[in-house]
Amino acid sequence: MKYGDITEKIIGCAMKVHSNLGNGFQEIIYQRCLAIEFEAVGLKHQREAEIPIFYKGQDVGSRRADFIVEDKILVELKAISELNDSHFAQIINYLEAYHQEIGLLINFGEKSLVFRRFINDQPSPRLMK
Repeated sequence: MKYGDITEKIIGCAMKVHSNLGNGFQEIIYQRCLAIEFEAVGLKHQREAEIPIFYKGQDVGSRRADFIVEDKILVELKAISELNDSHFAQIINYLEAYHQEIGLLINFGEKSLVFRRFINDQPSPRLMK
């Protein structure tokens, strides 16, 4: 599995956070705690990585991914009762926009931590200038 060692560390950090906090907090709380855990295990990360979005060559705004870890893995966090197809579409769009191959969608909002790995086989610049 490509970058399996990194995704394992990320998931392990998320499990520590969920184990300590449980569910019921806002996403930003989990994000801050996860950053602390990333630092503790030596994972290089960029929090709230922002990227401009272009449509027909015009800048139409920007989006922020919760984390880019080791410049290789896009991590998107949720703190909701259940993930659905719109959340899956969001991370797929982020993978394309950020030109990342691997993404993790992690949900802290359920009783047990839920995570899903996504692979973008053909990163394309369709949302970029």
